[in-house]
Amino acid sequence: MKKIVTFGELMLRLAPEGYLRFVQSDKLQATFGGAEANVAVSLANYGLDAAFVSKLPTHEIGQAAVNSLRKFGVDTSKIVRGGERVGIYYCEKGASQRPSKVIYDRAYSSIAMAKKADFDWDKIFDGVEWFHFTGITPALSDETAEICLEACKAAKAKNITISCDLNFRKKLWSKEKAGQVMGELCHYIDYCIANEEDAKDVFGIEADNTDIYGGKLNHEGYISVAKKLTDRFNFKGVAITLRESKSASDNDWSGMLYTNGEAVFSKKYSMHIVDRVGGGDSFGGGLIYSLVNGFAPQQAIEFAVAASCLKHSVEGDYNMVSVAEVMNLAGGDASGRVQR
Repeated sequence: MKKIVTFGELMLRLAPEGYLRFVQSDKLQATFGGAEANVAVSLANYGLDAAFVSKLPTHEIGQAAVNSLRKFGVDTSKIVRGGERVGIYYCEKGASQRPSKVIYDRAYSSIAMAKKADFDWDKIFDGVEWFHFTGITPALSDETAEICLEACKAAKAKNITISCDLNFRKKLWSKEKAGQVMGELCHYIDYCIANEEDAKDVFGIEADNTDIYGGKLNHEGYISVAKKLTDRFNFKGVAITLRESKSASDNDWSGMLYTNGEAVFSKKYSMHIVDRVGGGDSFGGGLIYSLVNGFAPQQAIEFAVAASCLKHSVEGDYNMVSVAEVMNLAGGDASGRVQR
């Protein structure tokens, strides 16, 4: 079985019921999520051996976070226990023209306070084929940035394929700091995942003739972005998600994979969104699954985009869909008809 390791922060997600606003709600629903953990859940659901690496407290909330992964078959044996708190994020789901909102309360979390000595990457990477992290993790602290660099160096020494979703978060660090840190890390990365804003925010690389707020996308511009990223960092592949936002409730969704000097684009899905948090992570999980299993570029991008399209219909961070469901949608059945 293919073995994949992801590394990052698992957070407690607190959200009002349905589409209530923070100021309306007198109770919050508690679930768990986090970019790299979300990817691990997708891969475990697809039948791969997926391990999540992080640091979480030994108290009951930390254990509940671990349990949220275990029930989907994610290997949690490499999670370091210690520190004082689980990071929290508050999520208010948007609707129509009102955008979703996220408020972070993750300072001084166990992983943000972690030290390089907490992780034995040589042992963690034993028998591993693929390593994945995102730009969120090195943004947590200077130390986590150093931990990511150590992990990448250890993975390279073992010829492990490395993927990274740039995932720029302006609430965590500046564009300048992100560009400096990610610029060093990207020299170790094989497959880079980004959206229409990340390459611009982190590296100043922008798609021409594209308006992400007006929903106008230019395919040639994204090919240029992928080529520039590849030329700068010698990536094996660059995957870009293409979101055309009509409103918070309705988006068009597609993607591009650039590899070996050629770009392939997926079909486009018109989505009515139930929960968009974790949408990019489900794309990453689908891409990793398809590439690990040797899918051709067109098949790979179709699987990744279909997987992510389905995630937008699932409440919570985790994408709880099967390979068969993704294949069915990627194969052309987007009717949503009852399966009996």
